[in-house]
Amino acid sequence: MSYRQGKYPILRKDNLAKNIYSLTLLCPEIAAETQAGQFAHLRIGGFALRRPISICEANPDVGTVRLVFEVRGEGTAELARLNENSLADLIAPLGKGFTLLDPPQKAILIGGGIGVPPLLQAAKHYGANATAILGFRSASAVILTEDFAAAGADVCLCTDDGSMGQKGFVTAALEERLQAGKAEFLCACGPAGMLRGVIALAEQYGLRCEVSLEERMGCGVGACLVCACRSVKDGREFYAHVCKDGPVFDAKEVVL
Repeated sequence: MSYRQGKYPILRKDNLAKNIYSLTLLCPEIAAETQAGQFAHLRIGGFALRRPISICEANPDVGTVRLVFEVRGEGTAELARLNENSLADLIAPLGKGFTLLDPPQKAILIGGGIGVPPLLQAAKHYGANATAILGFRSASAVILTEDFAAAGADVCLCTDDGSMGQKGFVTAALEERLQAGKAEFLCACGPAGMLRGVIALAEQYGLRCEVSLEERMGCGVGACLVCACRSVKDGREFYAHVCKDGPVFDAKEVVL
């Protein structure tokens, strides 16, 4: 695992939705090495443990990395108080990202809530060969749909209450797409219940599938063993670690 640690300036801050923020940082060496689906580990003043934040985009041409996160506690609330020209202390890029197949192979990217951001870099890779099925609670929580469209992806928006896009869960929209045509690969990130549904459909249609998991982390590099998750390989169950062995796993190797 190759990663960098340092303090990097925030070039831009955006409030994407209620309690959801985007930070664009200038860190050329990290941007050059980041793979789709990897994450950054941020130090926040006054807190002992770093916070893992998925990398939404990396643009090596201009040397920037974009982080999108939701305020879920005191640590991320403090992170949201950082503004442009502040310095963010991070270790990145960390973890294992998504496998990226060569176009014109087609991928369907399925995201739920704050699981949507780590899929954007993959969408930029596949371009018009990507379908992005993005699910949110309601219209007020919708983020990044325009970014996925700008990447060339065919965007299918779902909301639980039908206030924007298609009403219902992403798994229903995914099954419709799988019935209508073939995809070579599924990538998913979101709540465990959503991931279980996506994995079941991947098995039903005989498709390769990778999923990105969330777990509490301590060190972020596999030393503290906090982020253990049940896994299975060659019929043997064991504990993998999300920060080092993931966050992206082959769907056949995770026990949810």
